[in-house]
Amino acid sequence: MSLLYDEAQQQIATEAARVLDDAYSGERLKALLEAKGAYDQEFWKTCSEQGWTAVALPEEYGGLGLGLVELGLIAEACGGVACGAPFLGSSHAAAQAILRFAGEATKAEWLPRFAGGEAKGAIGFADAQDMLPVAPSLQLSNGRLNGVKPAVSGGGAADLAVVLASGEHGPVLALVVLDQTNVTRTLVDTFDNSRVTADLAFDGVEAIALSGDGLEAARTILCLQAVVTAHEQVGGAQKMLTAARDYALTRKAFGQPIGAFQSVKHRIAEDYVLVELARANAQHAAVHADHPEFGRYAAAARLSATEAYDTVSRDATQVHGGIGVTWEADMHLHQRRARTLAIEIGNMIFWEDALVDALAEAA
Repeated sequence: MSLLYDEAQQQIATEAARVLDDAYSGERLKALLEAKGAYDQEFWKTCSEQGWTAVALPEEYGGLGLGLVELGLIAEACGGVACGAPFLGSSHAAAQAILRFAGEATKAEWLPRFAGGEAKGAIGFADAQDMLPVAPSLQLSNGRLNGVKPAVSGGGAADLAVVLASGEHGPVLALVVLDQTNVTRTLVDTFDNSRVTADLAFDGVEAIALSGDGLEAARTILCLQAVVTAHEQVGGAQKMLTAARDYALTRKAFGQPIGAFQSVKHRIAEDYVLVELARANAQHAAVHADHPEFGRYAAAARLSATEAYDTVSRDATQVHGGIGVTWEADMHLHQRRARTLAIEIGNMIFWEDALVDALAEAA
């Protein structure tokens, strides 16, 4: 274990789980699946009211001055209820891009709004093509952004997006306000519509170039978001593991609980190992956010959490048998979310390549 949570951190985790369990509504989430462009506004209101949007931002900008460990604990609780909006992670990533690479005026304008939950952010560079040493699909010239960025999670409702563009001197991160003329949002109909995924098209839109090497800055922000997402995946995987275990202990076949059969109990035991490995990797990455090898830790957390959530959500559905695949059982909410998070900020191949690159650099 990289750390033991202190009393304050344990209280954050306990309170977040309690609040979300009280606010959870499977019916509300299922309604969102069939509504393009809608997200769970009650959940987002809860995030703002509880101060979760301010957790990892500095106090001078209205934040609480905590860090990735505390935000990860909240994200884990959000994963347990398959939360109906993507903005806790994406807004954190956008805010960190501003905090690390923007000028003071931009920080003063946007960071208090992110801390208060008044602004929602989206990240538009989470795919392998963007990370290659070639010109990204977006072009930034003389402060104007042109091009199309497809399938941006949260893009349909975000106030601001951070994208990777080809600038005058190479790749650069660009900050663009989405409520502008000549910004076109085309909603994408997915199997997890609460993510408010949209294609973003820019036609000479005003944008701010952030400082630093664009590719390195993008990798830094993506790794931070990956750790938050890994915690969310761990929370979802734990929820499905608990559901499978409880059902296996109560559902009977041939006169005994189905958990007594090796084919069931061995699968649940293997899933437990996957969840605990993912949890340990996510913890390790969160506590080492400022470590020189953070990129490697983030990639490991991302890979193990993706495997855990994918596998456990599938196995839990199978353990439940026929009822597991019904609309009413809510198991599909986690299977949808597991598949969505598996590709939303770069797929497994992307992160495997990132891990190999990090290991090669350290060798």
